[in-house]
Amino acid sequence: MIDLTTVLQVTCWVCLGLVLYTYAGYPVLIRCLSAALGQRRRPPAGDPAALPQVSLLIAAHNEAPVIAARIENALALDYPNDRLEVVVATDGCTDATADVVRGFAGRGVRLLEYGRRRGKTAVLNESIPRLAGEVVILSDANTLMAPDAARALVRWFRNPRVGVVCGRLVLTDPASGLNSDGLYWRYETFLKTCESRLGALLGANGGIYALRKACFRPVPGNTIVDDFVIPLTARLETGCAILYDPEAVAHEETPPALDAEFRRRVRIGAGGFQSLGRLWRLLNPARGWVAFTFLSHKILRWGCPLFLVGSLVTSGLLLEHTLYRALFVGQLAFYALSGLLSFSPPGVRVLRPLRLTTMFTGMNLALLVGFWRWARGGVGGAWVPTARPAT
Repeated sequence: MIDLTTVLQVTCWVCLGLVLYTYAGYPVLIRCLSAALGQRRRPPAGDPAALPQVSLLIAAHNEAPVIAARIENALALDYPNDRLEVVVATDGCTDATADVVRGFAGRGVRLLEYGRRRGKTAVLNESIPRLAGEVVILSDANTLMAPDAARALVRWFRNPRVGVVCGRLVLTDPASGLNSDGLYWRYETFLKTCESRLGALLGANGGIYALRKACFRPVPGNTIVDDFVIPLTARLETGCAILYDPEAVAHEETPPALDAEFRRRVRIGAGGFQSLGRLWRLLNPARGWVAFTFLSHKILRWGCPLFLVGSLVTSGLLLEHTLYRALFVGQLAFYALSGLLSFSPPGVRVLRPLRLTTMFTGMNLALLVGFWRWARGGVGGAWVPTARPAT
């Protein structure tokens, strides 16, 4: 008969093993699989002048400080004016966002104004069917696209199997304007590249992705992570392919305050747990590589805070054993170090490798809070955007 000590020991190592696999083992494995079995995809050949009708849709709530610059950026895209529709859909704005957009009506910008606040996903559900484009490019009010980004995204749709194309989002420091892509963002971009080669990309960057309008299926209006659920719902319902194109570039400023970034991660965490009830069919082994990447990259990642708590608690219950006492103390020291480093100046070069502990702990703490809020039903589809400086 298995005793309690054995159960605790097995639980402890399983929890730690799953965390190690998620953050280190999976990246190595997906890199090897994509190199051995994946494809370096190239855009289908075709007449560069034969461009489809495109609608660029920007959903906005109280974005008056930045919406004019965003529209100017959209109008400056290297895409024929007669085949590009720029649309701003406002979600219950209480500032001057809609008035600013109306000022661009003479330049062909279309306003879809919704007076009642419902959240971004509800706005997308209602707006996308009203667009003229065969391809819809979705972007955010604080995102600036490179001039050639629309052409880069659209060229993939020459292949009728392609339903979604995700671009590359480059993060910049709001103070310096310099590229601030951290290790974590590069890590995520690496995973996207490998998964795309296997035909198993999961979701998109909300700041820049394109969707074949015929593949769009409405999703529940309270969906939190729309840029994850909408592409994967399209894949579930139509069987379309989702690709990643690093040449389709957009820039976005990182939140100026750490608490804003933490709130964003909490929301994303809650949205991840919410999406499980809607996307669980992706775990069917018949889905191929998608089932593998969904389990490894998403579900286990979202579960890591629970695994970390599990390893800490079980090792704490085994303190009479030297190994587990050392493991328990080591975990406490790790979390203490990460907490102390969160107060250290970010520019100290010698501390940068150690600051990875802060990033790891903060991300998992946000996921844990997100799990709690999701379990309590405390997060809806509406989101208060980070305060933006006028541009």
